[in-house]
Amino acid sequence: MPNLFFRVVAVMLVCAAESSGCARAVGEDDVGQIDQSKPLVLTTFTVLADMARNVAGEHVTVQSITKAGAEIHGYEPTPGDLRTAEQADLILDNGLGLEAWFEKFVERVPAPHAVVSENVEPVFIRGDAYAGKTNPHAWMSPVVAETYVDNIAEAFVRLDPNHEADYRANAENYKTRIRAVSAELKTDLDMLPPNQRALVSCEGAFSYLARDFDLQEMYLWPVNAEQEGTPKQVVAAIDFVKDNDVPAVFCESTVSDKAQLQVAEDTGARFGGKLFVDSLSEEGGPVPTYLDLLTYDARTITDALLRKPE
Repeated sequence: MPNLFFRVVAVMLVCAAESSGCARAVGEDDVGQIDQSKPLVLTTFTVLADMARNVAGEHVTVQSITKAGAEIHGYEPTPGDLRTAEQADLILDNGLGLEAWFEKFVERVPAPHAVVSENVEPVFIRGDAYAGKTNPHAWMSPVVAETYVDNIAEAFVRLDPNHEADYRANAENYKTRIRAVSAELKTDLDMLPPNQRALVSCEGAFSYLARDFDLQEMYLWPVNAEQEGTPKQVVAAIDFVKDNDVPAVFCESTVSDKAQLQVAEDTGARFGGKLFVDSLSEEGGPVPTYLDLLTYDARTITDALLRKPE
């Protein structure tokens, strides 16, 4: 074990040195051109923006403060973000402790905000320094996502009651589509035999998905922060993968995969690929919408755990 420990330390030092690969992503100043004829709603990240657009229809302009590919937890708002927020009629945030930067941000802008995770039954983080705190990644459950959609619809009705019927109809239609994707996820994940239903990721972002689809979850760190992939965390993941004969491990798209590649190397597990959680891709990328994100992740997980060829 001492040799393994020092190898892990070496990998962590390399990661720390390569700031472009390990540092958080930061959004750009310009949040886009604003259509002054409609209410402007800002969301804290791209997943919420996509959900909100599906509810808004043609009546509201929706933009995300953070850009595709950004790391959300430690985002640093820019002066451009603040200038755009001063024009907003409403800001939607996830809550549950996701956006560490949001409380100070929203204090500086006049727009009201709504928390889209209101009434969600939380999953609590186990172990590590975050033990007992709420896991914020509730949208990764398509079941919980329906609550997000209802909360977004309610916020839009309060903002623009003249179009209440449209917002509620759009929300119901979107929830029907979410349920269809949820059924596809179950079909995909049900392909996994009991001894392969283990999801090992970098961040503990899949707790809600694991709860809903009966997956055993293991992660390197609970929430993206300054201390990611410590030697202790990496060794614990290595032990878990070996003890449970896990065939593949994964990492999220917005963080460095160096520590997880070390887990794969030391266990013989396959690196199953990048999963999307906090951010959608650009248009034309693999996950331009929230529904695409869910489908892509489920198929990536099942293909890797079932050892299907790439």
